[in-house]
Amino acid sequence: MANAPLRPLPALIFASRWLQLPLYLGLIAAQGVYVWHFLLELWHLVEAAFGHEAALQALITSIGYKPDAPVTSLNETVIMLVVLALIDVVMISNLLIMVIVGGYETFVSRLGLDRHPDQPEWLGHVNASVLKVKLGLSIIGISSIHLLKTFINAANYSEKVLMWQTIIHVTFLFSALAIALTDRLLHTSEDKH
Repeated sequence: MANAPLRPLPALIFASRWLQLPLYLGLIAAQGVYVWHFLLELWHLVEAAFGHEAALQALITSIGYKPDAPVTSLNETVIMLVVLALIDVVMISNLLIMVIVGGYETFVSRLGLDRHPDQPEWLGHVNASVLKVKLGLSIIGISSIHLLKTFINAANYSEKVLMWQTIIHVTFLFSALAIALTDRLLHTSEDKH
């Protein structure tokens, strides 16, 4: 049985999902900016490891490190803060991929990756609910990295900033737990029907 053509209004409403395409393309551009930032920070780290003073100062400025004494060579704190910043970029990049691929697949159109060997495992069972839980967990991971960076560099932050970052992180934790619990309750009630 062939699909009957949609009436004009439902066809327009259904086609409006394509208005999200520029948003996903914009996120791909943002992904490119994150790749550039990652490579630049990595290059500065390698240069600083070989004694390049300007690269070291660029790293110190980018991580917001304000030591008591001038830093003339890489130390453990600077390396740790730079590596955490690189991990942060990777986690945000992963979040972008989840939103771009998962959102497009869920809300715009199928990607047709069913037989592709590189299809992400999670994409096979993605829906709006699964995407929300995965995004929540990713945000918690990103928040954890930010909080760790703040605690390592705590001398450069006020007590108020430390307190609020911790409160915000705990709020993210509870929000993700609530989303996951709600999702589980919805699936449990659907399974019973």
